[in-house]
Amino acid sequence: MHISITDDLKKCFHAACILRGLKMSQVVVEMIELWLKTNEVQLSGKLGQKTAMD
Repeated sequence: MHISITDDLKKCFHAACILRGLKMSQVVVEMIELWLKTNEVQLSGKLGQKTAMD
């Protein structure tokens, strides 16, 4: 996955992760999982498949 963020945002995020002893990728995965849970998106092997409603 590639995302575009400002250099300042990346530097702040990187510093915050270092202070907590975490890798940025670990934090991003946790944020994505939280977002999916908050938005009631079910994780399953069917991601990317069309449903009857698509």
